[in-house]
Amino acid sequence: MQEIGVDVLSVSVDSVFVHKIWNDNELSKMVNKDVPFPMLSDQNGSIGKMYGVYDEESGVETRGRFIIDPDGILQGFEVLTPPVGRNVEETIRQIKAFQHVRGSEGTEVTPAGWKPNKKTLKPGTELVGNVWKEWGVNEAFED
Repeated sequence: MQEIGVDVLSVSVDSVFVHKIWNDNELSKMVNKDVPFPMLSDQNGSIGKMYGVYDEESGVETRGRFIIDPDGILQGFEVLTPPVGRNVEETIRQIKAFQHVRGSEGTEVTPAGWKPNKKTLKPGTELVGNVWKEWGVNEAFED
């Protein structure tokens, strides 16, 4: 995701050999290319433990997505059980929203569903309870 200035890493308790087999025999057949980011092996679960997704009893990590800013601060995360897939487009939208807010140095906030070039809000006490007036009822659900 170099086009939006972020690094993507995949981390799991699986070995690098399992990652390779998954890439070669599963992913590359679904999307006709290899995994476009580094896949790291966390066989002892130490990284998963730091992020609260390592299950000691089963020895596996729950699927999680963590957005960490350039200062190393966790800005957002989502943890899902394996039966539910993730939404890459939503992850990209959230990254762009975090980048926009960071670029505004906190003078703007992005409401739910915000996309680049859409209206932002100015944070302040007067906004509390009035987001719907400032942003508009229908804008939250527009594409």
